[in-house]
Amino acid sequence: MNDLFGGLPDNTSPSNRDEQHEERDGLLSGRTVKLLDTTLRDGEQAPGISLTPDEKAEIAAALDRAGVAVVEAGSACTGEVERETIQRVTDLDLDARVTSFARGVRNDVDLALDCGVDGVNLVVPASDRHVEGKVGTTRDEVVETTADLVAYARDHGLWVEVIGEDGSRADLDFLERLAEAAHDAGANRFCYADTVGHAGPEHTREAVSRLADLGPTSTHTHDDLGLAVTNALASVAAGADLVHATVNGVGERAGNVALEEVAIALAHCYDVETVETTELYDLARTVADATDVALAPNKAVVGENAFAHESGIHTDGTLKDEQMYEPYPPETVGRERRLVLGKHTGRAGAKAALSEHDVEVSDDELREVVARVQDLAERNKRVTDADLLAIAEDVQGRERDRRIELRELTATSGGRIPTASVRLDVDGDERVASGTGDGPVDAAVTAVRAAVGDSDAATDFQLESYHVDAITGGTDAVVTVEVEMRRGDRSVTVASSDGDITRASVTAMVDALDRLLPADSEAETAVADD
Repeated sequence: MNDLFGGLPDNTSPSNRDEQHEERDGLLSGRTVKLLDTTLRDGEQAPGISLTPDEKAEIAAALDRAGVAVVEAGSACTGEVERETIQRVTDLDLDARVTSFARGVRNDVDLALDCGVDGVNLVVPASDRHVEGKVGTTRDEVVETTADLVAYARDHGLWVEVIGEDGSRADLDFLERLAEAAHDAGANRFCYADTVGHAGPEHTREAVSRLADLGPTSTHTHDDLGLAVTNALASVAAGADLVHATVNGVGERAGNVALEEVAIALAHCYDVETVETTELYDLARTVADATDVALAPNKAVVGENAFAHESGIHTDGTLKDEQMYEPYPPETVGRERRLVLGKHTGRAGAKAALSEHDVEVSDDELREVVARVQDLAERNKRVTDADLLAIAEDVQGRERDRRIELRELTATSGGRIPTASVRLDVDGDERVASGTGDGPVDAAVTAVRAAVGDSDAATDFQLESYHVDAITGGTDAVVTVEVEMRRGDRSVTVASSDGDITRASVTAMVDALDRLLPADSEAETAVADD
């Protein structure tokens, strides 16, 4: 069978494999490829996503920190609010080129100019389905209109990309004609658009290679067939040097090609650097928080499980050689490796997890700890760090003195500003504090921070992650909240279940903080050393 991108020999005999590997690695050698992010436009078109001006500005700034070359800030023709939002992005004075999506009408270009953008992404119909059925025009009229609009936008100092909408279903001869007319009129580039995720990589490569012969070419792929990354790579192999993408792959239907996946695939497989990959995880979290679209645990690059190891065999191998079961180090994309506790946990994993909390166990104790961890996981319970430490304490017959305990919590959200108050026992002293926030949970977290803020060694903890893990139905619904908290170079995960999400959240947070603080004797020693 021919190579996915074409051009590589159909001979996989052992004597030929090294030669093929070298040819594949050299396929994109020396190529410069950049990314255009359309999260703020195409990504926001996904059902249920609505970004505020502040959120769009925050995402645009994060994209710029990552070194994304072009940021499509929105579609100026959408309305006054959208234009104000685009203006917010242009006012950031980003290093990235900022553009606006524009339809094939002059007024859209004028509205984009009013927003102060650097360029426009001018979309015109390419397939007969769009030319005749959607717009109700002819091929000749599309070519003429496109050339006129490109010349107009260029005369006004704009960078212009022409997007042939539904290009993957267009007649390739007409697509070439449209691209040639765009370039002749002064367009900076022409974009092959697989608008409905229709194409396979072989067709994509053929289409893009023909377009790239005419001038600078970009590619826009969707994931309806699960081929978005494959088609993006096929496009680059065929000569495209700009890839449209969205962070986390958000977008209409099955979404766009994921920016982080294209970036790491090009970097890892072909040594083509597009962005600062260490920024990818923070960028993904920023977009996930703004869109309220959670990252799937098995999501490539940025999912919770991407660098998590539970299996005893995998954990043992990873502890011996970090590259044993990972294609690239997690630090490459701003991540950390995690050893997860569960039914597949083995001795090496449990011992390593205990060592992270400075807990030493004998071989017999370790055997018992592993058995209990596996038993707990078999009962369909996530095993947190707190569970592991409690098991170890019980196996060793140790009793741990708590330094922080939650005594009372009240929270209200009926008024304009959600408020909460807590009463904590901190090293035997009663601490009472209140706080406000965006919601009762946020207010309660603020109150906890205020209550422990002046206690020794408790001022530098951070809430790393917060998950609503499970909810039961009915009138007696119970929510399970899991938090990960960090203090210095130590972190701990704790889960808590309650009928009230605020109480579950605060209980988990306080228990995590208690696990992170040094024992009383250690605290006294630290004070004496000072």
